[in-house]
Amino acid sequence: MADIELLPVGPAHKDALLALTRSFHSEDGHPLSERGEAAVGMIADGHPLGRAWLVQEAGLVVGYAVLGLGFGVEYGGPDAFVDDLYLVPEARGRGLGALVLARLEIEARALGLAALFLVVDPENVPARRLYDRVGFAGTHWLLMAKRL
Repeated sequence: MADIELLPVGPAHKDALLALTRSFHSEDGHPLSERGEAAVGMIADGHPLGRAWLVQEAGLVVGYAVLGLGFGVEYGGPDAFVDDLYLVPEARGRGLGALVLARLEIEARALGLAALFLVVDPENVPARRLYDRVGFAGTHWLLMAKRL
């Protein structure tokens, strides 16, 4: 299995993060909006509620991950939502997703987080299997959203 590195995103990585985010959102069937593009810029510029990493394999960028930081009493304090996790198609199916999630967990623990959350399309069976395999479990809560 290949080794990967998570490179923390900063202002110098904004264009690379934006290109990957556009690819992910296009592939996922919901092109990135203007507000989404602005959010990518805020994360790259160091917004306190977001963290992002470029995923590198053998020095090549093959994806990215974004955590949205929050707080919850039920899980014991600071937490995060795995907002985006994307690997380019050529990097899939080789165990890199599990490695990225393991590294994200290390980063989350270093940030003092008590829990990680994510959502997955119920029909995305490969992603659901990955998340199950690395310890994520469904809850009885239904995620709801309201755009502001």
